[in-house]
Amino acid sequence: MIDVILERDFERPLESPLVRSLTEAAQPCFDLYRIQWQESLLARDGRRLVCHFQAPDIESARIGLRQAGADISSLWGGSVHDPPGLKATELATANVLVERHFAAPVTFEAIQALENAGAACLSNHRVRFLRSHFSLDRRRMHCLYQAPDAESVRLAQHQAGMPVSRIWAFQRIAPADTTAQP
Repeated sequence: MIDVILERDFERPLESPLVRSLTEAAQPCFDLYRIQWQESLLARDGRRLVCHFQAPDIESARIGLRQAGADISSLWGGSVHDPPGLKATELATANVLVERHFAAPVTFEAIQALENAGAACLSNHRVRFLRSHFSLDRRRMHCLYQAPDAESVRLAQHQAGMPVSRIWAFQRIAPADTTAQP
């Protein structure tokens, strides 16, 4: 199985119950193409959505999501990287996403070294790194953090000298959730 990320922007804000119901309505297509929904991260303003799936390959995900009615113009395969020993309950506390885009391919290790070097900056702002989604083409990355707010992450990233394209607070919507995170 491969990790697949779908990014979407919306003119009109979405709410978490709608995201959940649309995802559940797509389940027959997901089953047919063996797509497993992992989670969706909905921006606090409801205008940006990142969905994480697992699928046998990127093409299966592309076909299944397209047949389910999703705009797949920003769909990419990648890998997931967690710190050692991360528990699911800790991951569920993630609330801020950092998007990184690179002009040329980078290695995960190079970006991780920058992150490690800036650990004190994160700590000073009460920001905790929880997960990365790293694209197979090595040109984009999403990093999930637990933090007091998006501004704390923005300050920590700036002080650490990390490359940043966008930072936003989100609510997590996942299959096992009965409600989305506040």
